[in-house]
Amino acid sequence: MFFKKGIVLVGYSGHSLVVADILTHLGYKIKGYLDKEPVLNNPLGIPYLGFEGNEEDLRKITGLLVFPSIGDNKIRQKVTKKLISRGFSVPIAISPKANVSKYSNVEMGTLICQGACINAFAKISQGTIINTGAIVEHECNIGSFVHIAPGAVLAGNVNIGDGCFVGANSVIKQGVQIGHNVIIGAGSVVINNISDVGIYAGNPARKIK
Repeated sequence: MFFKKGIVLVGYSGHSLVVADILTHLGYKIKGYLDKEPVLNNPLGIPYLGFEGNEEDLRKITGLLVFPSIGDNKIRQKVTKKLISRGFSVPIAISPKANVSKYSNVEMGTLICQGACINAFAKISQGTIINTGAIVEHECNIGSFVHIAPGAVLAGNVNIGDGCFVGANSVIKQGVQIGHNVIIGAGSVVINNISDVGIYAGNPARKIK
């Protein structure tokens, strides 16, 4: 367990405030953040430690844990892989107010926010965000660096490929298979499998781009 250890946020935006809140409740001590430059809006007063793209700045935080607090899937994936290649450890961050089955499988770098529910034998792969109030039902399989937005519902046995974004309050019917890098618009209802990359929206969801 990594409780009470120092940790550095990588990326500092509105999403980072949620990450910081969860990590603090888990007992981590946030030592600072890395970003291209200091942010103007810093309500938590977290110190700026430099840029993750600068090797000298990374050396300064050697021995600390890191957590990529970046909402964009592609950027989060790129940053996470770089940090791991440099030997940094990325923990799992599960809000104490989330409901996560002991029979689920949650991989490193995953963020599970307040009010989310992960049921039995669901798998949440590396670097994925399960946002506020989202429901991932039994035996779902969610790929790496996915973002399940607030209030989305994945019924049982849903498969979501790597790099997907599932919009707020959308619903994925039981047993549906979704390929890699698919975007599901907010409030959509997905009743059929999706294999082609693209943006899907509506009820029932159809490809719009």
